[in-house]
Amino acid sequence: MNKSLIDARRARVGVFGFFFLAGFVMGLWAAGLPSLNDRLELGPARLGTVLLLISGGALVSMLAAGPLVDRWTSRRVCWFAGPFSAVVLLGPALAPSYWALAALAVLFGMGLGITEVAMNAHSVEVERRYRRPIISAFHGVWSLGGAAGGGLTSLVLQAGLDAQSLLITAAVVVPFLYLPAAWLLLPATREPETATDASGAPSGGSSLRWGLIALLGLAAFAGHLSEGAAIDWAALHARWVLETDPAMAPLAYTIFSVAMTTVRLLGDPIRARLGSVRTIQLAGVLATAGYVLVLCSPLVGETLRVACAWTGWALAGVGLATVVPVLFSAVGAAGGRVGRALAMVTAFGYSGLLLGPAVLGFVAEHASLPVALIIPAVLAAVVTLTGSPAIRSLLRLSSSAAAFEKTTARPAPAPDGDGGPAAPDAGDRPGRDPRREPARD
Repeated sequence: MNKSLIDARRARVGVFGFFFLAGFVMGLWAAGLPSLNDRLELGPARLGTVLLLISGGALVSMLAAGPLVDRWTSRRVCWFAGPFSAVVLLGPALAPSYWALAALAVLFGMGLGITEVAMNAHSVEVERRYRRPIISAFHGVWSLGGAAGGGLTSLVLQAGLDAQSLLITAAVVVPFLYLPAAWLLLPATREPETATDASGAPSGGSSLRWGLIALLGLAAFAGHLSEGAAIDWAALHARWVLETDPAMAPLAYTIFSVAMTTVRLLGDPIRARLGSVRTIQLAGVLATAGYVLVLCSPLVGETLRVACAWTGWALAGVGLATVVPVLFSAVGAAGGRVGRALAMVTAFGYSGLLLGPAVLGFVAEHASLPVALIIPAVLAAVVTLTGSPAIRSLLRLSSSAAAFEKTTARPAPAPDGDGGPAAPDAGDRPGRDPRREPARD
């Protein structure tokens, strides 16, 4: 077994570790919010401000993280960012007042943002080594980490302990858990500099121009806002619009979450078979169809309306599950230094999560929740309308992206007709395809 193969497999395990731990930290934070609210007597307005400050800090650090990744490599940034994102949990956990919490929330958000960019940048490097789709499963493991953090918080509270102690313990322990994962990452190698045009924008066949980054970012924005709408409003739609039992209403979000996590864990073979363009097209179509079912659910018979809405949320989860992995993979497949481009696409997407709750809440307040949910329904279609041409343009402009797409989307070759051994299948393992000279990793 050659060293490149060993490095790629080890790094994949390390990236799984980063995504799980990042999700775990987020799960602990989210599940501990009610206890934090009670301890500091925040109330909805102050708590909303804290969440906004966290998102703002994350957005700023994402834009800063891109140049850091390009200059120092994603491995080196991961070594710092992962442990830092866990240590800064101490801020919210120990904050003695609202004003201290507000200041420390920005720092916590910065830790989340820089980790998000660094680990995603490394994930696309590992996928390039594998020469087949593997990114979707990373995001599925992030969701599992979030569920683990939330579940552990619930168990701790049921045992009579408090969430503050759990956050403090996690802030001390989790940084050390990041270290073995960081040790497994790919060796730090820097990509060659890419040429730029007169405006300073990347140029050349294998680079991402700013216009193309913006188009990919718009697809990410649409996908994230549609995802955030389901997270924030699925249960409330069931309770307010469909008038379901309070105990049944949360199942709407649960169905969406389970569908999304399942497809992310199992979605890489789908993209390997369909290719990136068809996958992003199918993602937008399914998500749009899901939202249409949700919007139509109040119009069907009383016995079917809940089932109609649940089916819609499941379809939305299935569709939106592949959006981020496909877009991030497209950025990585272009070759060259991906830090700045990936940071921009990530920031576009994160701004969708940031603006979504406020915009939908304003529309729901002044019109109705069904009217507000028309927005993510339309944006789900925008995923296809912008993501598909963006990836097509990328494949035309980037020789490395086109080569990656051809390699990953090709079915496994049949054994040779002379009875000799089967030709090596680049889709089954990392390494080079012996039938063509691969792009430089």
